[in-house]
Amino acid sequence: MTEREKDRPWLMRTYAGHSTAQASNELYRRNLAKGQTGLSVAFDLPTQTGYDPDHVLARGEVGRVGVPVAHLGDMRRLFQDIPLERMNTSMTINATALWLLALYQVVAEEQGADISRLQGTTQNDIVKEYLSRGTYVFPPGPSLRLTTDMISHTVAHLPKWNPINICSYHLQEAGATPVQEIAYAMSTAIAVLDAVRSSGQVPPERFGDVVGRISFFVNAGVRFVEEMCKMRAFGRVWDTITRERYGITDPRKRRFRYGVQVNSLGLTEAQPENNVQRIVLEMLAVTLSKDARARAVQLPAWNEALGLPRPWDQQWSLRIQQVLAHESDLLEYDDIFAGSHVVEAKVESLVADSLAEIDRIQQMGGAMAAVESGYLKSELVASHARRRARIEAGEEKIVGVNCFESTEPSPLTADLDTAIQTVDPENEARVVAALHRWRDERDEHRAQAALAALKKAAAGEENLFAATLECARAGVTTGEWTWALRDVFGEYRAPTGVSGAPVAVTAEAGTPLAAVRAKVERTAAELGTGRLRLLVGKPGLDGHSNGAEQIAVRARDAGFEVVYQGIRLTPEQIVAAAVAEDVHCVGLSILSGSHAALVPDVLDRLRRAGAGDIPVIAGGIIPAADAAALREAGVAAVFTPKDFGITEIIGRIVDQIRTANKLDPLEVPA
Repeated sequence: MTEREKDRPWLMRTYAGHSTAQASNELYRRNLAKGQTGLSVAFDLPTQTGYDPDHVLARGEVGRVGVPVAHLGDMRRLFQDIPLERMNTSMTINATALWLLALYQVVAEEQGADISRLQGTTQNDIVKEYLSRGTYVFPPGPSLRLTTDMISHTVAHLPKWNPINICSYHLQEAGATPVQEIAYAMSTAIAVLDAVRSSGQVPPERFGDVVGRISFFVNAGVRFVEEMCKMRAFGRVWDTITRERYGITDPRKRRFRYGVQVNSLGLTEAQPENNVQRIVLEMLAVTLSKDARARAVQLPAWNEALGLPRPWDQQWSLRIQQVLAHESDLLEYDDIFAGSHVVEAKVESLVADSLAEIDRIQQMGGAMAAVESGYLKSELVASHARRRARIEAGEEKIVGVNCFESTEPSPLTADLDTAIQTVDPENEARVVAALHRWRDERDEHRAQAALAALKKAAAGEENLFAATLECARAGVTTGEWTWALRDVFGEYRAPTGVSGAPVAVTAEAGTPLAAVRAKVERTAAELGTGRLRLLVGKPGLDGHSNGAEQIAVRARDAGFEVVYQGIRLTPEQIVAAAVAEDVHCVGLSILSGSHAALVPDVLDRLRRAGAGDIPVIAGGIIPAADAAALREAGVAAVFTPKDFGITEIIGRIVDQIRTANKLDPLEVPA
């Protein structure tokens, strides 16, 4: 032990929430009792996208990937017996962030808390939702207004709260390189800070307080040296922007404040026990270097590529952090990478390239303009396509997936049905019934008056937080609050990036893609059609579109005509498009766990539309038992994360089209 006093550990969180507010509250209190030092709330997709549990698009999604919070009563129950004044709470919420923070504030007030002492973070980064996660609601302009209003409110009333957590995490999940991750996150920060400054809601002398409360949520991948250098580069770029663009002289307010969840993109379904060492290595990249150490860390569980982790799995991830912080000597030393020529050269390169890309985006008009033009999305889709191509070619190795594939049977997955947590399929009906009771028992006149006042405020220029607080207190629901703003602001469908993505895999003679192109062309000729047509559909509220986009791009490059309308479609809309476009196959991508409800619905609607002979394939995080049930229901093929070869998948889609149309199999390797 050295004489130097140990540094304080980072905040240790577990991203958690499922089923109901009551079940999630019990999980939170258990995790806190195990030594977790902060909360990280996962909301379900209806809550994230502004729908009540009884909306048609919420079907199959309620309580799946997070906790449903439809009104003040749910928020009360979520934090029952958890003193919010003494808690540091992170809420992963974006489009409806202002609403959820209002509910949180009201619950804290009801607990008797001094709201000026509330500590925590709302993610509230809408740009990355347009680019990668898909839980946006409103167009860019109104979304930026909601963010501006929320920042202005917190600076005045919740000074210890981080009103925005600019999130490059999902950018890396969508394929961003380190340079893109830095540049796109910083461009978002510039757009937000410029909007707050020009709104006039914060006095110039307090603008440093705005800058000082901006936080970031960063991804850490398995390339240790590069990821650690990325964190150092992030800090230097942020220091430069805040000093030169905004004139912030206090170095404490220029500090790059970030939290981390390490990479989930690299977690594998094949040999999932390998995910543990991946998680540990990724955590080290954001903790070993004192000068670039995260202020908060949350780790995924080893089995997240299989389904919803159990409490024991989350405990394992928490214990990984605790062993590093409390058993090792990590926190006893200054930065152990200071003076490294290798690290310094890599950081300088990342800083220079990132500043150049930031300048390019500013010349386009900034982050919002680059979203609307489709530039940012196309760049991410193309980058992700190149990564997938490297994996398929074996240039980028993933242990257990494209190398070292032989394995002993794993006791961790011997019984897959118990290796993950499942959500009771009857849970949704109970949540909907509770919502109806809430509406029946509230003061309806006060609720409607609050909604009318919200719409009036939205149509004008006043800050929307006061009107939102009254909606919360009046018993307004998440869906009602969002629909009131939809009526004023409208909705938005972001560019998919598919049409603008360049070819990532060539179809030169002798390549696997050339063989699949030959199958596509011959099958189209035998069917007497110009080109085979594939509909790629995203039913429900799942916004994780990376897989769907990569299938769409590769199918296009293989000679298919691809129909891809983006995310958040009802089964009815998907079937209508399949019939109107006369497609030869329907591919459904769902990662939220709602496949059991939505895929059979699509099958049934196709049959009723007289198109039951169109083969339907499904892809996503689908447990083996569910995959068997889907095939029994009529799904032609099911693909999960272990099926990493996209070209091979496209070839198998052609095989299903031939089978459905009673064509002889083609002896062409795919």
